[in-house]
Formats: sequence, structure tokens, C-alpha cells
Amino acid sequence: MEDTSAFAKAQTKKIKCAIGFYNLENLFDTKNDPATLDDDFTPGGFKEWNSYKFDKKVKKLAKVISKIGKKETTTSPSLLGVAEVENKAVLEALIKTSKLDDERYSIVHYDSPDERGIDVALLYKKKDFTVHKSEAVTLYLETEDGDRDYTRDILYVQGNLLGTEVHILVNHWPSRRKGANETSHKRIKAAQKNRELIDNLVAQNPEARVIIMGDFNDGPHSESIKKHLVKTDFYNPMLYLGTRYEGSLNYNYEWFIFDQIIFSNNFVRIYNNDLLYEKSDIYNDFYLTEYDGKFKGNPFRTYAGKNYLGGYSDHFPVYTILTAIVKN
Repeated sequence: MEDTSAFAKAQTKKIKCAIGFYNLENLFDTKNDPATLDDDFTPGGFKEWNSYKFDKKVKKLAKVISKIGKKETTTSPSLLGVAEVENKAVLEALIKTSKLDDERYSIVHYDSPDERGIDVALLYKKKDFTVHKSEAVTLYLETEDGDRDYTRDILYVQGNLLGTEVHILVNHWPSRRKGANETSHKRIKAAQKNRELIDNLVAQNPEARVIIMGDFNDGPHSESIKKHLVKTDFYNPMLYLGTRYEGSLNYNYEWFIFDQIIFSNNFVRIYNNDLLYEKSDIYNDFYLTEYDGKFKGNPFRTYAGKNYLGGYSDHFPVYTILTAIVKN
């Protein structure tokens, strides 16, 4: 009798791939956009931002991206969600650097209504991922006076990742600048909008595979995440990454894990799974950190106030390793 299981195994192979998320910390071009509050990031602005600083930052970010998940997969991420980018042009400059040009990344990006002009986007390797559909989903918020509070859109992308259909939601939720408690309702609204999108996807296909990623400006234990976003149908591995000594960013000498990648439960199903969750981690190699001083170990950022440091970002990237079973 023919061993069909052995034959099936011979017709398939396992591929490990990385999915990442990285807040790029104010990746602005040097031009003044009169429609947004980007004046600080111009040659005559508060930050004295110029072509030299832009080129240096882009090259540094490209180095980081080329190494995310490389230890586990031998290559750069198949998918990378990013935040705090001004426009598509800065991303095109990023993927054309010497570190990333051979990886053949493409971009999904829409201009958002954020008052500073910063957006989210998705970078993807064309050999690993095919885009079938994408759209910018408006997050409508209001100020205390009832005026619209302009913030980042949610980026929705549907596509095929190494043979499996996936739905991706890339987020950058409202900040805590005016206080965590005072602004928590905004992030709850963002969570609820994500759930609305997810519920619609699952209504159309109960087996829909959904990946939620972003800088949520809230941690895994926050009300917005734990109560309004991650319910019994999702798995959040970031619950286990943040500690007193480690996170994706540090504020006032305290670590936070605001950058997260969250999965629908079908990614962790043990049997008959063509795209299986393996592990998650923070990419925080030594070169990405402050080398000494009172902020030693913190992300090596581009600016501290007006002071130009020439670093990478005030966030570390996070990533997840998946194993795909694909046909030869």
C-alpha cells in the first residue's frame, strides 16, 4: 500500500518567516508640508532637520530592519508594520538603501489625517506576500469641545503569506501625552474599532486569520487591550515579554511593551496548521541601546528634545516567528 503521508511530506517544505513591527520615531522628510505640523522637522525648524540627518537615520533604520528575526530565519522580515512615517517617499528611500534593496520590499501606505502628518504602513517582501486588498480605516475621535480629534488611520491589508490568506491591521493609537487616564478613552475607541473590523471579517469567514500589530500606547494588561481588543479568540504573546527590566520603550525609567503583535487563535493551533506561531521577541541588540550614562540600556533615539543624538528610534522593534508549510 502506498505511503501517502510520506509522499505528502515530500511535496512540502517548512519555511520560517518573521513578522515585525517598528515605530521609526519621526521619520520625516526635510520639506515643509503646509497642511501638517511638521515644521520642527525642516532645516529651519526646532530640530534643524536636514538631508544629512535624514540619510543617516534611514541607513540606520535599514540596518535594524535587515536584522529583525534574522537569527531565526537567516533573512529580514517577510512583513513589517511601521509607525511614525511622514509619507510614502520616506519609505521608498528606506527600502532603496543598500541594506534593504536586495530584499525587494514593497509598500502599502495611505496618508492619514493626523495633524502632525505621521502615518502607519506595511512593508512586505513580494516573494513572500501578495496583497489582495488594502484600505485606510478612519478612527473618528472628538475633543472635549466636540471637534474632531485627528489621529492615525488603521491600515487594513488582506493578502497571501506563503500560501495562507491573512488579514493584517496596523495601528498607532493615540498617545498618553495629556496623561494615561485622561486619554485612555481614545485608545479604548481604537480597540473597539479594531474589534468591529475583526467581527466583520469573522462574520464573512469564521476561520479568518487575523494579525493585529502596532504601537498601542498601552500595554498588554491595559483596559483597551485586555478588555476591548484581545478576547478569547485571540492570543497575545506580548503578555510574557514585558518585565521590570525589558520592554519595547522606556519612559521615566520604567519599561513598557506598547509595541505588540497579536494573533487570532488559529495561528497557535497545533494540528493541520499551515502557518504556525512559534515565538515572539523584542529585538534589542546592544548596538540599539544607549551605551552609558543614566539612560544606559534604553533605546538609542534620534533626538532627546532638541539635542540630536543620531540614534535609531525611541522604540525597539518587536517580532514574531511563524513556520509556514508550503508546497515544493
